[in-house]
Amino acid sequence: MAQINPSILSADFARLAEEARAVDGADWLHVDVMDNHFVPNLTLGLPVVESLRKATDTPLDCHLMIEAPDRWAPAYAEAGAGSVTFHAEAAAAPVRLAREIRAQGARASMALRPATPIEPYEDLLPELDMLLIMTVEPGFGGQAFLDIMLPKIRRARRMMDRHGLEMWLQVDGGVSASTIERCAEAGADVFVAGSAVYNADDPAGAVAALREQAERASGPHRH
Repeated sequence: MAQINPSILSADFARLAEEARAVDGADWLHVDVMDNHFVPNLTLGLPVVESLRKATDTPLDCHLMIEAPDRWAPAYAEAGAGSVTFHAEAAAAPVRLAREIRAQGARASMALRPATPIEPYEDLLPELDMLLIMTVEPGFGGQAFLDIMLPKIRRARRMMDRHGLEMWLQVDGGVSASTIERCAEAGADVFVAGSAVYNADDPAGAVAALREQAERASGPHRH
């Protein structure tokens, strides 16, 4: 079942509550937390997540592009995020961190930058609820999708299937009507879309159309 997670990185930050409501029907709301250290951009943090939690019924999918996620990630679960993603490159103790996030009642997810291989993390996958393959270099919205990431998505899906894991495989970066089918065919089932949703005249309609495209492309072989 394909899930569409609109990214508020492409929304109007002055109207976040309204922008959250504009994507009614989305599976999750993707919240990009950036600290200007791990990535060269500064977005929002815990207070905004806490406020958003009260402003929308859509569960929050927090993607932490920050240094020291071991210290900060559990607080996002505590603040009400339904899923918390930390970066493999930034976590000192990823297994312990994933367990802490789960202990707070959230889904634990790990993200990989484009240049980070999936293979060293194979043994860690059972500790996770989702793996995020970045299809752009994290930091800014509106970037072009990196086709060279498709084999990595395929390898990740094969790895999950080999271990019989009921994990979600998320892609984030340049996901749009022209790229989502390739991602779905490769095995992704959770899609973060920013400008493709928020730049549309009808954001909720864009969510539904993207989901339909992904469902069609993933075909009967994907759960």
